[in-house]
Amino acid sequence: MSALPRPRGPVSEQLLEALGSPPHAIARVSGPVEDEDLHLALYCCYELHYRGFDGVDDRWEWEPSLLTLRGVLERQFEAELHDLVGAPSAPPDPREMDALLRELMLSDDSPSVSTFIEREATDEQLLEFMKHRSAYQLKEADPHSWALPRLSGRPKAAMVEIQSDEYGNGRESDIHADLFARAMTAVGLDASYGAYLDQIPGVTLATVNLMSLFGLHRRLRGAIVGHLALFEMTSSVPNRRYANGLRRLGHGEEACLFFDVHVVADAVHESVAAVDLAGGLAEQDPRLGADVLWGARALLAIDGRWARHTMQSWENHASSLRREPALR
Repeated sequence: MSALPRPRGPVSEQLLEALGSPPHAIARVSGPVEDEDLHLALYCCYELHYRGFDGVDDRWEWEPSLLTLRGVLERQFEAELHDLVGAPSAPPDPREMDALLRELMLSDDSPSVSTFIEREATDEQLLEFMKHRSAYQLKEADPHSWALPRLSGRPKAAMVEIQSDEYGNGRESDIHADLFARAMTAVGLDASYGAYLDQIPGVTLATVNLMSLFGLHRRLRGAIVGHLALFEMTSSVPNRRYANGLRRLGHGEEACLFFDVHVVADAVHESVAAVDLAGGLAEQDPRLGADVLWGARALLAIDGRWARHTMQSWENHASSLRREPALR
């Protein structure tokens, strides 16, 4: 568990104040919510389904008024996604799913944070990157695992194969989230779950919220499968670059192990994710093929927005993180 973060606007302020008390009805939200406020509030709503927060009553997880608030925030986020990538298109031929996902990979024109870290990043920028990544990596695989009870047959077996690897194949020391925590410790960062939440901007929280949104809604099971498939297909090369950047900056093997493991693991997962998971689901229910591709496009759009924010900040010699807030 982690401490409750500091609010970033009226909605997160209302939510966080409420979470400090026993469960009770909270007021509805009307009108659009600003991005930082939206994504912090949504992240906190979702976190109640993961590890929760210190001192927050576990019964808040299913408080009806909080779920109503979450629904309002989710609808705004979904509308934003439709603005970014459009609505799902017509269902594709399931036999073409692998090729279509690979076309999406090639269409990504986002700036390469991994190449910059491999070749140019300072140690300070590398540490910023690790803080950004901690929002997801310390709960790695958990958002996608919500899909498991919604799948059956071949796609379920494929997801289990991928997720089992993410969870260390039954070995505690090999759980990928724990490997990332060890990498954070090795580079001198605080590996406590949620330690940097106040510094992580909404553009980063949105990348995690996307997974939680897809994973927690059965109607979006195709989207979470597409997200995971493309996530695995685009992971191996960037992780090799991150490891190279760590070594260039003088960090040792303990810092690099997480990234080294992903170079090998995600190269193996690539075919399983594209053919058996995404392709298998589309064959099983052709209607979901459109959602699979939509989820993959949403991943590229939201991760691309994060990459542009990060690179633009660094090009301007500024931090890509939020300023450390003053103590309340």
